[in-house]
Amino acid sequence: MTEPVPVIRKLEHALADDDFAWSLLLVGEDQTDKLATLTGDLRGPVSTTGDGKQITSGFSYWGIGPTIAWANATNDPFYLVMKAGAESFLRHWRKVRPHVENGGFHLVSLGVGTGVKDRTILSDMRRHNRDMYYIPVDMSSEMLRMGTLEPVRGARFPVSQVLPVQLDFSIADNMDELAQMLARLVGKDPILFTLTGNTLANFESDEELLSTLTRVLRPQDRLLLEVASTTQLDQASADAAADEYHQTRAFAEFVTSALRYNTDLKINNDRVKFIGEVEDEDALLVKILWQNDTDAEIRMELPDHTEVVLPIGDTIRLYTTRKYSTTRLKRLTEACQLTPVEAIQSQFRYTRRPNPFGLELLLLAPEAAGESAHSLADDIWAT
Repeated sequence: MTEPVPVIRKLEHALADDDFAWSLLLVGEDQTDKLATLTGDLRGPVSTTGDGKQITSGFSYWGIGPTIAWANATNDPFYLVMKAGAESFLRHWRKVRPHVENGGFHLVSLGVGTGVKDRTILSDMRRHNRDMYYIPVDMSSEMLRMGTLEPVRGARFPVSQVLPVQLDFSIADNMDELAQMLARLVGKDPILFTLTGNTLANFESDEELLSTLTRVLRPQDRLLLEVASTTQLDQASADAAADEYHQTRAFAEFVTSALRYNTDLKINNDRVKFIGEVEDEDALLVKILWQNDTDAEIRMELPDHTEVVLPIGDTIRLYTTRKYSTTRLKRLTEACQLTPVEAIQSQFRYTRRPNPFGLELLLLAPEAAGESAHSLADDIWAT
């Protein structure tokens, strides 16, 4: 009696010459748990400052409505962080690339986005490792399908070496499971993890997220981190950071889309507030809120068909983002025991007046790697 052929192997052959738009997806979480989490977050306490009810980072991209809204926002020329990131990434990446060209790296993309940056990375890395795997990870299966099209079609990366994983990577247990699966998949080969597009800034506790991610790095692995940066830390700069996001309607449509598609709340963009503040004296924090600024309470139906009362002044936090100072980045990386291997920074150049905002791309190694980069790190943080 012959042994049965594993279904994955048979599936690979079955899809090899099929031009239908199939996509494979490894689902790591029960989606009913995610809906229950979102519903619970929207039942938070009353707050006038955005610290009660909230939509946490991954849910902003969860579902086909928010995914389409995100795709539209990325094409809006007034969404400056996204526009500048797309324009500067190739230039920044070329300076980081020599550190990960050799050694047989695989790519794990945390928060796949539009896939444009992954396409650039994969095009370069595959020249040195034809057998590399590409593992995009995202809480949204719709984002994974959209984001992997660009590398597969644009960079002609083989579908048979792509493994999209639906998983909320901000949960420590999920990262542990992912790390164990990756170790079985690639063995001792090094992995380049990427967290680009200022994704770190979207989480309520950026240090907790960075610690969760770097805890699973092995000495041979590296983390590519892209963040928005600022050289000034004052209220005027915080207000300017908030205005930067306020000036794009497509971004407002994106940040309200999760609320629009998961509740019956009628969204009026005039009730969406963009609030900037200096956080911990080393970063600029922008909170984007929906607020009941009417003179009456509003009732909102949740996904489980229960109702929540929104009193006058109550808020729902829709999105959080930051701009980092060098001091904050140094504090975060030291707290997470990461050593900078390379850092590239550029300023926005779209205004006549000096602008404090820019983007930074960091290649980081776990301290266990024993990188002899401490003197380099000092140079990087001294700039």
